[in-house]
Parts: sequence; C-alpha cells; structure tokens
Amino acid sequence: MTGRLDYDRIAPAGVKALGGVYGYIMQSDLPAALFNLVYLRVSQINNCAYCLDLHMRDLLKSGLKIEKLALLQAWPEAGDLFDARERAALAWAETVTRVADTGVPDQAYEAARTVFEERELVDLTIAIGLMNTYNRMAISFRKTPRAVSEKAA
Repeated sequence: MTGRLDYDRIAPAGVKALGGVYGYIMQSDLPAALFNLVYLRVSQINNCAYCLDLHMRDLLKSGLKIEKLALLQAWPEAGDLFDARERAALAWAETVTRVADTGVPDQAYEAARTVFEERELVDLTIAIGLMNTYNRMAISFRKTPRAVSEKAA
C-alpha cells in the first residue's frame, strides 16, 4: 500500500480540530471501551485497514477477549457475548454509518433510546460520525496501517 499524501503534515489544523472532537468524546459518560468497539465496527463496515489495525490493537491492549474481537463483525449472532448497551451501540453505529441506505429509521432510533440517555446517544453519534471521517481520510489518502509498515521495516 502506497500512501497518497500525509494529511497530518498538510493540514495539521484540520487534524487537530478532529482531535478536539475526539477529546470531547473521551469526556463522555460512556466508557472508552464502548467507543473503541464502535470505532472498530465502523471501520469494519468501511473497510479501513489503517483504523482496523489501530482499533484492534487498542482493544487487545485494553484487555478485550479475543473471542469478542473475533465475533464483532457477527455481533447479532454472538448471543450474550455482547451486553445490551454494546449491542445497542453497534446497531446504532451500523445504521448511522450506512445512513444513505438506511435513512436511520424510527425503529432504530427508538431501540437506541431505550438503552441510552439523550446526551449519551448524541455523544455516541458524534463518535460514529468522527470515525466515519477518520475512515474516509485514511482510505482516501491510503494511510499505511502499522502492521504493513512494521512488516516493511
């Protein structure tokens, strides 16, 4: 994989602004582990190699069980491996990420609202939007995943 351009170097103020949104998300009442699970699922949907590599490493480092990581892509069939809040967050992440196809139906909103308070759902949606932005940046400019750069070294 060959990178197209280094957006961190070319637009540092823009990248810093995205980092400010990330900082906002991290002060949320929702746990970082939930956000990291959502970030990985969004990156799976978007096929972002850079973000998949990054978030898998983060989740493994934080102690996520390998079984949970392995079944994330098929979470609806994973029984109670994922708790109610995780399942609700993953369902919401999927419908929001696929907004052009889903239109984020009322049923999806109502399901998420049964599990999340208003502020939590807004923060979760901001996090989903941010990850979609990061995915689009990394994919568009071919940001090299750490696993690839380590192999080349």
